[in-house]
Amino acid sequence: MPALVEEGRAKVNLTLRVVGRRVDGYHDLESVVAFADCADRLTLEPGDTLSLSMTGPLAEACGETSDNLVLKAARLLGEQVADLRVGHFTLEKVLPVAAGIGGGSADAAAALRLLARLNELSLDDDRIRDVALKTGADVPVCLASHACDMTGVGENLLPLALPQLPCVLVNPRVPVATKNVFKALGLRNGELLTGVVDVMMRSSAAWPEEGDAVADWIDALAGGTNDLEAPAARIEPVISDVLSALRNAKGVRLVRMSGSGATCFAIFATDADAQAAGEKLRSAQPGWWVHAGTLS
Repeated sequence: MPALVEEGRAKVNLTLRVVGRRVDGYHDLESVVAFADCADRLTLEPGDTLSLSMTGPLAEACGETSDNLVLKAARLLGEQVADLRVGHFTLEKVLPVAAGIGGGSADAAAALRLLARLNELSLDDDRIRDVALKTGADVPVCLASHACDMTGVGENLLPLALPQLPCVLVNPRVPVATKNVFKALGLRNGELLTGVVDVMMRSSAAWPEEGDAVADWIDALAGGTNDLEAPAARIEPVISDVLSALRNAKGVRLVRMSGSGATCFAIFATDADAQAAGEKLRSAQPGWWVHAGTLS
């Protein structure tokens, strides 16, 4: 059987609100999630043994192969599906690691899609959905790689009709551990970050519908926030430098950090403005990872 290929697209949190911390220690979130046109590439060559090798410019940043979420997802699925067909995965890593854009989660989701294809399983199969959530909170949304309003700990997904948004993504090549950012947020088990009324308003918020203008989406998103931006910037002050550089770009409409950082994004009025800003940032900051493209 020929090799199978999937992409693990970068996930971008356009908004991220921390509702509170549950008694079990997990955080309840509400986040509008989009996906960028940049991605890792995962190949599966069917075989008798589950294995993984990594290539690409950022392969060395992935750490120990045995700890990779691709293998974790495959092993968990093997526990759920008898006689699961597996093989050798090759991961071409181009997305920054520990960057707030779900690179590892996107790779794990790509692995689940590949294994589903190889084993003729539906992505709606309860076993795949269960494994996705057990692998990581961002894996369920990355499984479909479709714009969503995500709530809970990542298990509740409401699809959104997001148009293509011209954007620039910037990562200063400084890894930020998610657990450290949530620790800096400082919520105790069982503590709400917002009042009950505010939580209800957030969960029932109406986003623009299919066919609405890009400007309507930008206006709606501008009313949001990322509650992790401030604590992440305290841990890594360079995040504030990235945000400032993006805010000074010509034609920019919205600037915010994604996830727990350090990747930040800017949405622009036109594709030309996004491309020009990307080129200027690459020239001014050659040590930063910069991608100019679209979100959808």
